Amino acid sequence: MKSPNVRKIDATATLACLGALVCWSVGPIFIKLLTASVDSWTQNLLRYLVACFFWLPFMIFSRWRGRLDSGIWRKAALPAAANIVMQCLWAAAYYYIDPAFMYLLSKSAVIWIAGFSLIFFADERVLIRSKRFWLGMTMSVAGVIGITVFKKDFTAASTMTGIIITLLSAAAWAVYTILVRVSFRDIDSRNGFSVMSIYTTAGLAVLALIFGKVRDCASMGIVPWVYVVVSALMSIAFSHVLYYAAIRRIGATIPSLALLATPLLVLAISYVVFGEKLNAFQWLFGIILLSGAGLAVWAQEHLG
Repeated sequence: MKSPNVRKIDATATLACLGALVCWSVGPIFIKLLTASVDSWTQNLLRYLVACFFWLPFMIFSRWRGRLDSGIWRKAALPAAANIVMQCLWAAAYYYIDPAFMYLLSKSAVIWIAGFSLIFFADERVLIRSKRFWLGMTMSVAGVIGITVFKKDFTAASTMTGIIITLLSAAAWAVYTILVRVSFRDIDSRNGFSVMSIYTTAGLAVLALIFGKVRDCASMGIVPWVYVVVSALMSIAFSHVLYYAAIRRIGATIPSLALLATPLLVLAISYVVFGEKLNAFQWLFGIILLSGAGLAVWAQEHLG
């Protein structure tokens, strides 16, 4: 007779976690490859346009079946605004620094998310009494400082620009995460992301027309267009839905911990494609950063 306390591994959630991990690891490589063909404003528009068209039929079908929340357009406005800011900063950073370093540094978002959560969510303020949480935050801050200061060309103007943009992007991601949590609490994530992608694409289109060189995409070869489509589907259209699917089945803790391996996978791919390497000190502080982020996420599992 089987013990009632034994929990089976959720195969669907496990595959969703692995899928999100792979999708978000491949995306930065294609974004970096596109920096040689088109400006950040235009590539943002092209990538989100593909993702938007991919999910548009699903939203239309939901609307036809009466499953689309009537207030979703209002609820998606603020998250979309934060997403536009985050996407602009996210893509721009790759024009100054390499993918793995950038992605590792972007994990500083856990610090912002924790701070915003303590301020805006009363049920998470119990974390203030958690030694595990504060140890994780301390390790995360130390890790961010370490991997930044020990970068070989830390003082170079382009590197400093990339670092500042990445840190601002991490803060914008935290704001986006909090707004999504509040706005889409009772809404199907696919519907929410579909509507938000329409808003985001519209905003990115305006910015691309003002600041970008949209005409350049007409002269891109077939290979850059493949980069656009693959990165749009994997790092935008598929990754978010896979991640939300995993959260719905097993909660947020395990998927969040699993995705902490993303920078390591990005580094492995970036080493092959671009020859990017981290020095010994960056490896050390990178591990400290990821371990601290893991502790902070783990501490949330024990909320009252």
